[in-house]
Amino acid sequence: MKELQDLDLNLLKLLKAVVETRNTHAAADKLGISQTSVSRGMAKLRETFGDQLFLRKAHGVEPSELAEKLAEAADEMYSPLLKVVESYHNFDPKMFTGEVTIAMNIFLIEQYGEGIFKVLHEALPQANFKLVYWQDKSLAEVLNGQVDYLLQLSGIPLPQDIYQHKLTEVKLSLIARKEHPVLSRSSEWEDIHHLPITRILIDGINTKRAPIEDLYISKGYTANVVLATHSLTVLRSKLKNSDAFSFGSSYMTENDPELSCYPFPNLPKEMRQIGVEGGYLQSKRGFPLHQLLHQTMQNYFDSVVQPDLR
Repeated sequence: MKELQDLDLNLLKLLKAVVETRNTHAAADKLGISQTSVSRGMAKLRETFGDQLFLRKAHGVEPSELAEKLAEAADEMYSPLLKVVESYHNFDPKMFTGEVTIAMNIFLIEQYGEGIFKVLHEALPQANFKLVYWQDKSLAEVLNGQVDYLLQLSGIPLPQDIYQHKLTEVKLSLIARKEHPVLSRSSEWEDIHHLPITRILIDGINTKRAPIEDLYISKGYTANVVLATHSLTVLRSKLKNSDAFSFGSSYMTENDPELSCYPFPNLPKEMRQIGVEGGYLQSKRGFPLHQLLHQTMQNYFDSVVQPDLR
């Protein structure tokens, strides 16, 4: 196989067009080039990747598995390049038609996702958006340019390649059903340690054991976690229909009169609130698109008023 470093990138565009159209004539029309140029390019592709890249058929060609994989790789390679060009070439937010990917901690997308999408759409009305859960692979996707912006909770370790900035602080409390038989009278450890607990699962962070469980252990108790879930909807339902409680924020009680906030027992200061941080690649700090995304996120969180702890 010839050295890939010598490969003309236009050949990958040709390969992708042939894979999509299954026909060299249609590929020529799609790319606006002559059939001679296509034939010459196909010969160079076969020279680089082997003769079995495409199989001739009666009315076109059939791409091999290698050809299809190379077409996918070309897509992944061109996407960040196009974002760079679109970011610097007469960037106009109202005319930007690229795709923007935001990866968020699961709690943040469940709690703020609708509002975040609204302000992003207002800022970039013609863009396409992907708002995705933060997963184990998300860090690699940020580092290779597939994710444009991330939203995470403070304290999550991220490499120095990523610029981070605190957007807001969220105050925490105990969340349970209104007029809870125990919490409405007391939230001292000796009164509540036996109560069932629910918690949100955050992949890669607390999948096995949450910090609050370590706190229980340090006080000589065992946390009775009866529900661990990715879904705030499921968690709220459990809280409303049982004596279980959750360590969460007053946002969980917003527009839900069946839930109330209750005071914390004796807790370390750092567990009484949590920060929300935005971030993107340090190498993108000068890009107009990424600057706009960050400012849009900051403006959004500045406008969000946390419900009173009640």
